[in-house]
Amino acid sequence: MTGIAYEDLTPGQVIDLGKTEIDRDEMVAFAGRFDPQPFHLDEEAGRNSVLGGLCASGWYTASLWMRAYVDHVLAGSTSQGSPGGNELAWLAPVYPGDVLHFQLEVTGKRLSQSRPNLGLVEITGTADRGSDRVLRFSFVGLFGTRGEG
Repeated sequence: MTGIAYEDLTPGQVIDLGKTEIDRDEMVAFAGRFDPQPFHLDEEAGRNSVLGGLCASGWYTASLWMRAYVDHVLAGSTSQGSPGGNELAWLAPVYPGDVLHFQLEVTGKRLSQSRPNLGLVEITGTADRGSDRVLRFSFVGLFGTRGEG
């Protein structure tokens, strides 16, 4: 999808953001730079943790979701960023070789009272590994309207 504006997003709408396979080397490199906890960097430390093996940083998983969101929705859209969110849940560990399926659901929307050419869109993002949900978060996206403001 490209060219998405506020009017194109409706509550209940689900947008498929595709799938990605977790690359071990990229996962470990991300952890080394941004989240260098032992279970994200070392096989043995991962096995000896409650996570049961070398696993991805939740921030890495969220970053992969964000990339899919940019590629499938934001690129070419009227997006004006986001003021933030109110939920972030890492529901299960993610391991090298896992294939994650990313989606978003539009859960609400409203026009800005102070800027009528701007809409606030409530979004829930998810990542699933088969039937297991591994990531869920919610945030507000700001999108320009097509109308005159």
